Amino acid sequence: MYHEENSTLPRPRYGSIVDDERLSAEEMDERRHQNIAYEYLCHLEEAKRWMEACLHEELPPTTELEEGLRNGVYLAKLAIFFAPKVVSEKKIYDLEQTRYKRSGLHFRHTDNTVQWLRAMASMGLPKIFYPETTDVYDRKNIPRVIYCIHALSLYLYKLGIAPQIQNLIGKVDFTEEEISNMRKELEKYGIQMPSFSKIGGILANELSVDEAALHAAVIAINEAIDRGQTDQTMTALRNPNAKLKNMETDLAQNYQNHLSQEKTEKERNAKNKACPALEEERDVYEELLTQGEIQSCINHANTTKAVGQVNEAIDKRDEAALITNLSSVALSLVGVHQQNSVWYLEQLCASKEQKKQEMGIPVLMDREEIQKDITTANEKAKTHKLKLDAVARINAFIQTGDAAEMMAAVMHSDAQMPPVHTFAADLYKTELFNLQKQNPEGLLTHEELCVAVEMLSAVALLNLALDVNDTEGVKIHLCNPLIGISNLDEENIQRYIDMLLSLKQAAAGHGQDYLTWNDIQNCVDLVNLQVQEEHARIIAVSLINDAINEGDPEKTLEALQMPTAKLEAVNLSNCHHYQEVLSHARIHKCKATEDDSAVLWLDEIQDGIYTANKNTEDAQRLAIGMAAVNLAIEKGDEQQTLLALQAPEAGLRGVVTECADAYFNELSEAKQQKVNEAEGDCKSVWIKHRVKGQYDYYYNLETSAGTWVQPEGFTENNDQLTREEIQNIVGQITGSYHREQLWLSNESLIVQLQARARGYLVRKTFSKRKEYLHKQEPAAIRLQASWKGLKQRKSYQSRLKLLQENIAAIIKIQSWVKMCLVRKQYQKRLQYYKDHTEEIIRIQAFLKANKARDDYRTLINAENPPLNVVRKFVHLLDQSDLDFQEELEVTRLREEVVTKIRSNNQLEKDLSLMDIKIGLLVKNRITLQDVVSHSKKLNKKSKGQVEEMVTFDKQGIKGLSLEKRKKLEAYQHLFYLLQTHPTYLAKLIFQMPQNKSTKFMDTVIFTLYNYASNQREEYLLLKLFKSALEEEIKSKVDQVQDIVTGNPTVIKMVVSFNRGARGQNSLRQLLAPVVKEIIEDKSLVINTSPVDVYKAWVNQLEMATGEASKLPYDVTTEQALTHVEVTNKLESSIQSLRAATDKVLMSIFSSLDNIPYAMRYIAKVLKNSLHEKFPDATEDELLKIVGNLLYYRYMNPAIVAPDGFDIIDITAGGQIHADQRRNLGSVAKVLQHAASNKLFEGENAHLSSMNGYLSQTYQKFRKFFQAACDVPEPEEKFNIDEYSDMVTLSKPVIYISIEEIINTHSLLLEHQDAISPDHNDQLHELLQALGPVPDIESFLGEGAVDPSDPNKENTLNQLGKTEISLTLTSKFELQDGEDRDMKSLMIKTKKLIVDVIRTQPGDTLTEILETPASSQQESAHLKVIQRLAVQDAKTPDKMKRSQSLLEDAQLPIEQKKRKISRNLRNLEQAGLVSSSTKYQEVINEIAKDIRNQRRYRQRRKAELLKLQQTLQALNSKTAFFEEQIDYYNTYIRTCLDNLTRKNSRRSIKMEGKGEEKGSKKSKPTPVKYTAARLHEKGVVLEIEGLQTNQFKNVLFDISPTESVGDFEVKAKFLGVEMEKVQLHFQDLLQLQYEGVAVMKMFDKAKVNVNLLIFLLNKKFYGK
Repeated sequence: MYHEENSTLPRPRYGSIVDDERLSAEEMDERRHQNIAYEYLCHLEEAKRWMEACLHEELPPTTELEEGLRNGVYLAKLAIFFAPKVVSEKKIYDLEQTRYKRSGLHFRHTDNTVQWLRAMASMGLPKIFYPETTDVYDRKNIPRVIYCIHALSLYLYKLGIAPQIQNLIGKVDFTEEEISNMRKELEKYGIQMPSFSKIGGILANELSVDEAALHAAVIAINEAIDRGQTDQTMTALRNPNAKLKNMETDLAQNYQNHLSQEKTEKERNAKNKACPALEEERDVYEELLTQGEIQSCINHANTTKAVGQVNEAIDKRDEAALITNLSSVALSLVGVHQQNSVWYLEQLCASKEQKKQEMGIPVLMDREEIQKDITTANEKAKTHKLKLDAVARINAFIQTGDAAEMMAAVMHSDAQMPPVHTFAADLYKTELFNLQKQNPEGLLTHEELCVAVEMLSAVALLNLALDVNDTEGVKIHLCNPLIGISNLDEENIQRYIDMLLSLKQAAAGHGQDYLTWNDIQNCVDLVNLQVQEEHARIIAVSLINDAINEGDPEKTLEALQMPTAKLEAVNLSNCHHYQEVLSHARIHKCKATEDDSAVLWLDEIQDGIYTANKNTEDAQRLAIGMAAVNLAIEKGDEQQTLLALQAPEAGLRGVVTECADAYFNELSEAKQQKVNEAEGDCKSVWIKHRVKGQYDYYYNLETSAGTWVQPEGFTENNDQLTREEIQNIVGQITGSYHREQLWLSNESLIVQLQARARGYLVRKTFSKRKEYLHKQEPAAIRLQASWKGLKQRKSYQSRLKLLQENIAAIIKIQSWVKMCLVRKQYQKRLQYYKDHTEEIIRIQAFLKANKARDDYRTLINAENPPLNVVRKFVHLLDQSDLDFQEELEVTRLREEVVTKIRSNNQLEKDLSLMDIKIGLLVKNRITLQDVVSHSKKLNKKSKGQVEEMVTFDKQGIKGLSLEKRKKLEAYQHLFYLLQTHPTYLAKLIFQMPQNKSTKFMDTVIFTLYNYASNQREEYLLLKLFKSALEEEIKSKVDQVQDIVTGNPTVIKMVVSFNRGARGQNSLRQLLAPVVKEIIEDKSLVINTSPVDVYKAWVNQLEMATGEASKLPYDVTTEQALTHVEVTNKLESSIQSLRAATDKVLMSIFSSLDNIPYAMRYIAKVLKNSLHEKFPDATEDELLKIVGNLLYYRYMNPAIVAPDGFDIIDITAGGQIHADQRRNLGSVAKVLQHAASNKLFEGENAHLSSMNGYLSQTYQKFRKFFQAACDVPEPEEKFNIDEYSDMVTLSKPVIYISIEEIINTHSLLLEHQDAISPDHNDQLHELLQALGPVPDIESFLGEGAVDPSDPNKENTLNQLGKTEISLTLTSKFELQDGEDRDMKSLMIKTKKLIVDVIRTQPGDTLTEILETPASSQQESAHLKVIQRLAVQDAKTPDKMKRSQSLLEDAQLPIEQKKRKISRNLRNLEQAGLVSSSTKYQEVINEIAKDIRNQRRYRQRRKAELLKLQQTLQALNSKTAFFEEQIDYYNTYIRTCLDNLTRKNSRRSIKMEGKGEEKGSKKSKPTPVKYTAARLHEKGVVLEIEGLQTNQFKNVLFDISPTESVGDFEVKAKFLGVEMEKVQLHFQDLLQLQYEGVAVMKMFDKAKVNVNLLIFLLNKKFYGK
């Protein structure tokens, strides 16, 4: 490592490398290279020390610094040091470098370098110093990075931001080994070392400030400060070259003092530095104040004065003075507004007073505190204004009666209203409207609205709680202070709730949705009134009980009549009875409750009153009734007596009219008896009645009045019958009468009862007899049987005798009858068949078809189809002539398509190169001969490429020799293995560098899979994509967003493949109609960049008038948006943009099925793989990744550049106009933001009006991406399994160049251990068989190239691109009957079984094998063999079966059966079949082959159609390329014609075409203008270093050159030629197209580009 030398002795220039001897030229060159390496190491050490001083962090050693900078972490930290507002620690990827230390560089490390570059751009460092991102990340040019760090250090030092970088050349030593290693590293770069010594000069030239004048002015100021003269210092400070601002004369002494103090401090610090640098190498600014430091001192003095004035104005509360001082430039306060002066004064006074109270003494407020209070006051003022506006809107909406708008206004944050509830909008509207009407001014203030809204919100919540019967919620909201309900009593809460619930129900019944505040208050008041009344009644009840206890009826009556008791029906005449009833009630309650202190409640007292009143009424009626009965008896009137007894007043029960005389007689007798028993003559008028057995009622017979109080001198009348006596007599008489009538009415029932009794006796006798007979049943049966048998035998004997006598006649009769019946039945059936012949045929056909259909369903769906069913369909396995023809046609088309794709790709590359060459020709960068040569080569390629490939097939590796044949087969085996085992290629891709892997994918891999020209190869390619993608996600993706921010290899190649020839039609169908519509819409102009719109507007004005516009050329976005013309055009563009975007969206969303299956399947794999690795990732995150693939990578480029992806047809020489391309780009930008759910912010804030549209579109995209991932697996999609290659007719064929074969072979050998660690793997075996990698010459064979050909190397390279066809086969198949491969053995066995079961029937395979074949079966089998042999003879060579299968097919049937048995035993040992199932597994496989054969034919037809369509599209593309070739040829011929014309001139159009002006024309003469004249025309804006009055001495001479469109501009000063420059008209047009308004000429003169073009057009082209 290095060490720093502290010795003061003279030392060599470059460290330890001493030039102390004479050296040869070679040695001097060697020493020069060593010196360069040493100097570069010193610059590295300088950069390292400077960065450590800035970061206060130790960096890696000098020799390791280059590697340490690659991840960009230290560079990003440096950016934070000098530009903290641009870069923060959160933006640094891998801040602690843990990811870098663990697994090395990641592509996201480039973000750190980008942050560093952005920070330097924000500081204004000229971009001439900037390195490329790849210079850092890929270590392509680290010296350029160190060079930039040195320039940055000098630039920051001049700005006063960073310390000065040291000069360590010759002051540090490095070892010879370190210097030599660095020299080797520099030689690897292969670049010229940047000149570190010229950084200062370059920086001075690039910056706009005159550094020399500034330097002199700053030194003069420092000298004036040292002299201490204030006036001289002020004079020096006012020097314009010093670029100082904001100086005030009255602060001159303050400036002098502060500057002197700062300079003294800086000189002291410079002397204290321990710097070993020599005195002459020290920078003058180590002791002198820089321009930035001087300006800082001036600003500090100005600020101190201004702060004092502000504090003085605050103390005086002088509003005018305060706003004046706050607006002072010295303070540079942000956001000071004149209209907010009152708020500033209030806020500042409050803050200063608070600070005074905290400190205890008067203090001054500093600038930061003032700025903070200004900001606070602005916010308060703004808030207050917004609040007033919001209140006005609310009042307006209240008046209009729109509830929704009113609620929106109330809920707006500017209104500062309490929270509201939208469900009660009508309540707010109604109540606020009522309040507004009550206000005299008709408007509500903010305070009134706040109080009202708070109250109404509480009312709304209370209503909501009432709606759901939430009693607890009702209680909480009712007690809420915000509701403002008065006179609430917590003890009555439940009663309030109950009352409110009932009121709510009643209101709902009347259609009222809410209870108003008044309703609630009235309810509370009503409940309170009820409670007060109840308390008064309680007191009254207590007094009543006390009166009852005293037993004084009068007091009791008085208590009952109290108004507060509210008792009803109190009668004065019943007061005594009230006392009795209530006393009895109280006594009864005491007994019931076992509580002697029990009292009567109000309802019990009321019941007692009602009872007493009723008792009085009942007693009066009873007395009247009894008096009437006695009176009728006394009168002897029987009828009157009956009426009196039946009267309701008597209250007698059971009185019937039929017993009237009996009643009268008995009652008369009883009354007479009572009169007789009465003692003396008692004719008292009073009668006492007993009521309810406990109360006595006194009735006066004369007055008919009654009372409960015993009359004075009471004597009871004893001759009157009482109610009890009368009731007893009536009851006895009525009872006797009823019993008599009962017997009379039920006479029939009595008869029935007697009949049933007699019946019972008879049935009892019958049962006894029946029981006897049951016991004697066997004897009775025997008697009956004997008698019946005797009669039957007698009848049978007589019949038998008759028949025996007539046997012959009987037989004859029977035969004739039977014959007639049978003949009749047959004739009838036969006639029926004849009548229905057609129907019978149809039925038979239907049954046969059903049977065949059922058999086929069994074959298709049954898990174990029977052998008999399989036998019926084995003929489907035979190949017809049509099969062979279609197979050959598919093979031919596939070959033609692949060849066409490769040919078109090469043509496209050559045409792109031709574009470049013609472009260079236009700019005179290359000669016309180079273009003509490339054109001839292009024509040759377009015509003879296929013939070259065909010719090679007859020589080289395909020659007719055994060695070449084995080599060819080895390569065919190798590429078959690579094709069918994707893991090899998937690993190989990531073993190579990314640039090589991309090329390898574009050439070898797509070639190996024939660009997925058929379903098999598409299936295999998809399996490769899946394996590679899973491998990449597993090993290289650390975060979900890495897929988006990086450039994953697999994603890139999947998109590239599906946008190529294979998926071109899909992309074209998806986007072509809508893109074409947008392009053809001439009225559509979309430009969403305010700056571009502004510049286009200015350019249009200048081009139209020919005069310089007074508007500035360079403006910011905000400045551009201040112009009405710009905002109008921008708004129009946004509307057009939305309409165009909707069209593209509709096309995309309606064309989901047009997206290639491969893209959708890879999207599904990507989503599932990321979800598996990052299970915490949300669905939205995963769908954004899918959207990045499907839209951004696949569709977006085709929308932006449809001509580059063949989405639209462009004629040769045609192109999309810049406006059309900008329209498409704008649409693509919106779709990109929508697909990633990214809103317009920051630089795109002017498009924020579309953010709602973006959010809605994202939801649509989200559903689209979910649907896109819903696809079946490839096995299901393509119906391919492990046996597919075994049953296809033709072998897979690929078309690959010799160079690609050699490169693939070389890569496999280089990385074979990485992609196949197991050395017993098949890949190792195949590579070992191939041997070393051959070169092109050995691959071609002897004689392919002439050894003496001087261009042998070029010829070999050209021949290396020759393509050959390889028919891929597997080396690891079963050969010559060997049983190494069970799958192949299974196939052979199935072939044999099919041949056997064709001719020999049987229910099971075991039965067929065990049963010998008959001669007829042998003969039939022989015919089948002969037919198959004829068919094989017609089969093309590429489709013929293997020799072993052909030999097996010729075997006799018995030998085939023996071979089948042997093969089945081997398969059973391998576990593939089982004898226990009678080898049903083989039958199942044959059935599966039959099903697959049908599907294969269907797929082949579809593939044939698809190949024809693809070939048609490729031919169309080839025709387009040929049209372009013809166009280029025409252009070249025109150029050649121009060369032969000496006196003609062609004017250059923007399209690159020439237009003949005339047969002969004189050369345009130069034009001359003074700078003053050009300044007047607006062409020259300024010349650095010259005043405007000196422009007349500068002459510009503009003359055209021999090259059309090129001009030479010479500048002369006072007639002396100073400089000249070449001006290219095409470059001017390009600058105008890019919107550059001003350019520099001679690095001094600033020129208006638009007016310069106007001048050249006018003077040289007559426009």
